[in-house]
Amino acid sequence: QVQLVESGGGLVQAGGSLRLSCAASGRTFSSYAMGWFRQAPGKEREFVAAITWGWISTEYADSVKGRFTISRDNAKNTVYLQMNSLKPEDTAEYYCAATNRGWTDPPYWGQGTQVTVSS
Repeated sequence: QVQLVESGGGLVQAGGSLRLSCAASGRTFSSYAMGWFRQAPGKEREFVAAITWGWISTEYADSVKGRFTISRDNAKNTVYLQMNSLKPEDTAEYYCAATNRGWTDPPYWGQGTQVTVSS
């Protein structure tokens, strides 16, 4: 089992920045790919960003490329999402996920942290 706990959400004005953190515990954190997803009210959950276990590669949704950066610190069992130039459409519940079998159905999820961007 892997337990994930997100933090860092909040209310920010458009153009501002936030950094989300996801602390992992349980099985070997460094062997899992980590990702961030988000879900806005009335919408489907969508992929935001992911990073491989060895930090070999990162991937981003087109909507956040150039504004968001995913990173991880395996020594601290933590993955981060730095969000800059935030827009009102970034408002959503943000979830951390871990997988060792691809992103179609990640086996581990955090409880979510709310990000609200005011215009």
